[in-house]
Amino acid sequence: MIAEITQGIKVTVETEYQPSYSSPSQYHYVFTYRITIENQSEFTIQLLRRRWNIFDAGFQSREVEGEGVVGQQPVLEPGQTHQYVSGCNLKSGIGKMVGTYQMERIVDGATFEVVVPEFTMVAPLRLN
Repeated sequence: MIAEITQGIKVTVETEYQPSYSSPSQYHYVFTYRITIENQSEFTIQLLRRRWNIFDAGFQSREVEGEGVVGQQPVLEPGQTHQYVSGCNLKSGIGKMVGTYQMERIVDGATFEVVVPEFTMVAPLRLN
């Protein structure tokens, strides 16, 4: 588990390889990641957008950007958390992701970036 705090917003990441959805012989490795966003600040916030940089060892990196996370733009009061699970496909079985969330403070409409800590994805069979 990896965590990082930006302006009172704690983001924690856990990853898991999904062998039943992967096909290594066809260069298709599937990973899920569980993100927990905890509002440790004194302000109510809303997650507006996300941006990911995905690095796949030996292959071209890619960027994913858009509104919300898994179709939601959660509002978090101080002390509240939001958790979601999403996924990533890699061709190499070894990669990493890093990203940011654009948040808005409800009280004054100010927006700010929250860092999602860099996390790795390694298919266990690639460790041999």
